[in-house]
Amino acid sequence: MKLVVERATLLKALGHVQSVVERRNTIPILSNVLLAADGQSAKLMATDLDLQIVEDVPATVEAAGATTVSAHTLFDIVRKLPDGAQVTLEAASGKVSVTAGRARFSLQTLPREDFPVIGESDLPVSFTLPAETLVTLIDKTRFAISTEETRYYLNGIFFHAPAGAGTLRAVATDGHRLARVEIPLPEGAAGMPDIIIPRKCVAEVRKLLDERGGEVGISLSQSKIRFAIGQAVLTSKLIDGTFPDYSRVIPTANDKLLKIDPATLAEGVDRVTAIASEKTRAVKLSLDRDRVTLSVTSPENGTASEDVPADYAAAGFDVGFNSRYLLDILAQVEGDLVEVHMADAAAPTLIRESEGSEALYVLMPMRV
Repeated sequence: MKLVVERATLLKALGHVQSVVERRNTIPILSNVLLAADGQSAKLMATDLDLQIVEDVPATVEAAGATTVSAHTLFDIVRKLPDGAQVTLEAASGKVSVTAGRARFSLQTLPREDFPVIGESDLPVSFTLPAETLVTLIDKTRFAISTEETRYYLNGIFFHAPAGAGTLRAVATDGHRLARVEIPLPEGAAGMPDIIIPRKCVAEVRKLLDERGGEVGISLSQSKIRFAIGQAVLTSKLIDGTFPDYSRVIPTANDKLLKIDPATLAEGVDRVTAIASEKTRAVKLSLDRDRVTLSVTSPENGTASEDVPADYAAAGFDVGFNSRYLLDILAQVEGDLVEVHMADAAAPTLIRESEGSEALYVLMPMRV
């Protein structure tokens, strides 16, 4: 195998594929990237056995072939080469030589035959989404993905198309907060199985979307999903579990309505929690007519409070929230008004931009 590829093109593709590769691997071949050259392009592939990414890069192929080489090492080499360099990769006698200008490297390889490939067998459901729509679905939910490994079925985003609703929903929860976004059902998505996309897959897809616009092709089955984003194809196993019935925790009868500017509220919460320690993340909201008083009490540091103007006409009461969870939700609100629907200091709180908004959030209160 021998090919020549422009440094910036190679670096970009290596940046995508090497991020799938775990830093510590007990199986040596999983530390490697597969390089395959044929025709007018080279293919780069990496996998961790649950997630696989393949990306095509334009190249001048002088001799077709394939080999595998350390993903992180090759990425570091290409990253340190000068801008505009033409990189020559040549495999022979169990080594890959990397040449650019006066720099020459010789890297160990492992046989291409040992490289595992996730089979992209039957994926019966296929549809497309605009890249910006997929970004919205991910960004407005992924902050609520659980990191608790024992509840593995919460370690991802739940995608489903509720029967008769005509919508595609993305939901994430960690038991303390819940995020739900819905969009009109894309053509071809009707009848799709309920799926949970793992956290790592979500993160890798989001990185690819940073650089690409246009349409994203999505194909899935009950056990796998594939995203086609530009020149990259990412295939992932899905979480084999049942997502809980989240609709039971979305309150429908919260009668106390607070309307407030989310940016002003977030800034106030951020300021008063400057004195909070890791143990005391709680912020207390004291609701009164046309204002909210934010307060934090820290045994180590003292107290802080701030009044924030608001539209509130119900009976006054106090409620506490984890400040970080509240700030995570407020960061997703794009308008200049957010609705906070409450019942009492112990009931789940519903947060949304308006009644018809595509996203809603549920936040469990804390005792303060």
